[in-house]
Parts: sequence; C-alpha cells; structure tokens
Amino acid sequence: MKQILLINDIAGYGKVGMAAMLPILSYLGIPAFCLPTALVSNTLNYGEFTQLDTTEYMRRTLPIWQHLGFHFDAICTGLMFSEEQAKLVARFCREQAQTGCTIFVDPVMGDNGSLYNGIGQRQVELMRQMVSVAHLTIPNYTEACYLAGVQYKPKGMSHEEACQLLDRLTDIGARSAVITSCIIEGKHQVCGTSPGPSEGGGNYPLSPDPSEGGEYGGRGADTHFFLEYQMIPGLFHGTGDIFSAVLIAHLMKGEPLKQSTRKAMDVVSAMIMRNRDVKDRMCGIFIERCLDLIQ
Repeated sequence: MKQILLINDIAGYGKVGMAAMLPILSYLGIPAFCLPTALVSNTLNYGEFTQLDTTEYMRRTLPIWQHLGFHFDAICTGLMFSEEQAKLVARFCREQAQTGCTIFVDPVMGDNGSLYNGIGQRQVELMRQMVSVAHLTIPNYTEACYLAGVQYKPKGMSHEEACQLLDRLTDIGARSAVITSCIIEGKHQVCGTSPGPSEGGGNYPLSPDPSEGGEYGGRGADTHFFLEYQMIPGLFHGTGDIFSAVLIAHLMKGEPLKQSTRKAMDVVSAMIMRNRDVKDRMCGIFIERCLDLIQ
C-alpha cells in the first residue's frame, strides 16, 4: 500500500494544512503520516496568532524513523518556519528521493499578490530551497511569482508569460510544476508543465500521457498544459491544501498529471459551491462533511 509523509504546520483552529489534507488522502486510500513544522493557534489570516516551532522535535524524530526503517513512497512539504528546518527537510527529501520517493512541494506563502501574515522574504528564500528538490511543486500564482522573482500582475498573464513562469520554477530545480489561481489571456486557468520521460524521477507519472497531448510546448522535452475553470466569488482558506491532496492522491494511484490536476480542480469547485454560504471562510472548509464530493 502506498503511503505519504506530510511535513507541514498544524493549526489548532482551522481546516488548513494537515487538517485539510489528512481526511482527503485517507478517503482516497492513501495512508498519511505527519511531521509537524510548527503548532499554530489558528490560521494566520485572523491577524493574531501564536506558534510553537517544532524544529528540535523534527531533528530528533527523523533519525529515529530512519533507525526503525520507516519508508515513505512520497513526501509532501508545506510551510517552513526556519532556515534549519528547510535545510533539515531538504536533506531528508534528497535522501528519500534517492530511494525512489517522490517529493511534492506546496510552497505555502501567500495569495492575491501578497504574503500571508507572519511570512517574510526569508521564508521565500527557504521555499526556493525546498522547490529545488521537488519532483512536483504546486504554488498558486502569487507564490510562483515570489519564487521566480517576477512581478505579480493582478490582471493576469499571456500564455507566453505563463510558460516562462513555469520554466523559471523548473530552473530552480523542480522537475515539474502546477500553478493555480492564474488569469491567463483573460481566463481563469491552472497551468502546468511535465518533464520529459527521462527527467521525471519518483514513482508517479508526472510525464504527460501521450493521449492527452500538450499545449504551447516549452523548451526541450517539456509539455505545458492549461485548464480553464469557472471563478466562484469569495476566498476560502485551505482550498490550496484540498487541491494538493486530491492531485497527489490521484498521482499516487498512477494517473497522469494533467488528468489529476483536472480532478483536483473539480473537487475544489464542488466544495466551494457547497460551502459558499459559510460566514467564517478564514477557518476553511469542513472537509469531513464534503467527502462525498471527492472523486
């Protein structure tokens, strides 16, 4: 049975991060284990929060797991809180990748053109270190701009600019990338790039399915793809985590990247529609009462 390790923060109040990903992965038959980077009182967008850095716990835990011979088929990393954490996790991911483990990096940092409360330029640098070891990175448009060092454009990008942004992420070291929350040529889209067959690495089909075809081919063997979606007004926190969990689960079941991306988009849209009348959107979506929407 395939299993995954989630390395991310845990919010005491809020269905984000691990609290959003665990029920989805479990529902889709992927056992998930946890290594928290911090305990956070609540989601950061409430404006006031406290956190407990778990770097020392992480430093002591990883050698024990290695001594016990614990193995993970995939690792998904999220928010990092210190340079030591980023280096520790990046080293662990490199070691695991050499054994065939697939590394997914969700560079949780911001949205709508700005970084989240409590996130600064130092965290951006740390996330670049994590992206450099990723088989697949899954930023939103804001995070991709910060990672690539390019200007965020509220009105969106051209197809050419989107391809260039994807290429900047692979220049950092990621084998493939999917960028969410984009406006491309005036349309709401998710864009992605798949590595060539000899470049993917990991256990899962990040290379394109030949039957799907590609659009706006990139340099070398890369294939860029673009998927449109209907924008639903309002902002729910944690939808990026929902998207990542569904995407990763389908990849771990052997489905191609573009197809898995489409399924993740559809699940996020369905969950937002069901919860569109919820007043406190900063708390996120209560996943457990939406599991029937996951496919």
